[in-house]
Amino acid sequence: MALAYLFPGQGSQVKGMGADLFDRFPDWTSTADTTLGYSIRQLCLEDPRGELGQTAFTQPALYVVGAMTHRARVEDGGPAPAFLAGHSLGEYCALFAAGVFDFETGLRLVKRRGELMSQMSGGGMAAVIGLAPARIREILESSDAGGRVDVANFNAPDQTVLAGPTSDLTAVRPALESAGARAVIPLRVSAPFHSRYMAEAMSAFGAALDGVTFAPPAVPVMANVTARPYPSDPTAMRDTLARQIGSSVQWLDSMRYLIDQGVTEIEELGPGTVLKKLFARIQKD
Repeated sequence: MALAYLFPGQGSQVKGMGADLFDRFPDWTSTADTTLGYSIRQLCLEDPRGELGQTAFTQPALYVVGAMTHRARVEDGGPAPAFLAGHSLGEYCALFAAGVFDFETGLRLVKRRGELMSQMSGGGMAAVIGLAPARIREILESSDAGGRVDVANFNAPDQTVLAGPTSDLTAVRPALESAGARAVIPLRVSAPFHSRYMAEAMSAFGAALDGVTFAPPAVPVMANVTARPYPSDPTAMRDTLARQIGSSVQWLDSMRYLIDQGVTEIEELGPGTVLKKLFARIQKD
């Protein structure tokens, strides 16, 4: 039996998150305010300008809450995990928890990542419920529109997220539904994240990573890009992290890997229970 800590990504944010953390960790709250140029407490608890759902603000907010949640778990005597993993943005919390970089460095990276991703446009994303990934790939390969659509997230055996031009996502929807998809749900996002259309942001973020020093993970961290633990070589780590923005999130295979390694229990550190529910479905499958 082994334990893994999982950190949620964009979409899990909720007004009021971190309410018990900001007073507990005033040092990190102050660092976040200085780094971001605004009050992280106000953003998370009050969201007076309706910014919490905007990528440039969502990502730093989730990182701060995830990192603080991990710190609280450690200080409260929580069990040591055998593995760490995070979904998309959550991967930065996992890398921080593994000692790859410190709190402020991670926050600066996430701030830049959120800025770059928020500047991208020209497409969208859609969740496909009720079809196996292999069947979805067949459908995409058999249509002209499907050739311009990428798989952004492999989340569960019956939940896959697609990304691409909005018109092409609309065009492939009838074929997906005819093949048995229970639902094809457009997501409220500003761009086709984790797809070929993020190449510009991926390149710019790679430049931002060049000056960062990475330490080998003290605990194995699953990489979204490969569904295997992060390499310990700093150059390989940097490349893997840069590729993440424009590559599929291999969450399904990442969780299958953890299960194969004997992980039977997970704790989700951050708002919501999305990853806990996904793990249960993958475990059952």
